[in-house]
Amino acid sequence: MRAPFQVLVLPFRWKEGKPEYAVLKVVDGGYWQFVAGGGEDQETPLEAARREALEETGLEGDLLQLDSLTTIPKYHFLSADSWDEEIYVVPEYTFAIQAGDAEIQLSREHTEYRWVSFQEGSQCLKWDSNRNALWELDQRLKIED
Repeated sequence: MRAPFQVLVLPFRWKEGKPEYAVLKVVDGGYWQFVAGGGEDQETPLEAARREALEETGLEGDLLQLDSLTTIPKYHFLSADSWDEEIYVVPEYTFAIQAGDAEIQLSREHTEYRWVSFQEGSQCLKWDSNRNALWELDQRLKIED
């Protein structure tokens, strides 16, 4: 059963000393976003993020939990009818995963992916939560650089 929370995972890599971010084009809707999905059964947000990253991109590895957090109205989720009636919004927890040289292997949920700069990602991403998380990760990576 789907748990009442969402995860967002931002794949990134370093290319020529600069970070790039993998955005994915969703089959249903044709818009660009990062890896996204919900928890299953008793999964924690971290466990769900690991699973979603693997299922949607084939990426495995350590995840960095970001501070970015948003809520999403429950009417966006098909399984919301099975949740407690007192739940009105669900939290979206955000993580990043370094892709390194790994090739992304898309799930059937996506038609394509592309590596983008911070600027390109800011312009093509549909959801504000994705853009906010991108900004945070980009800032964190500038400090590491």
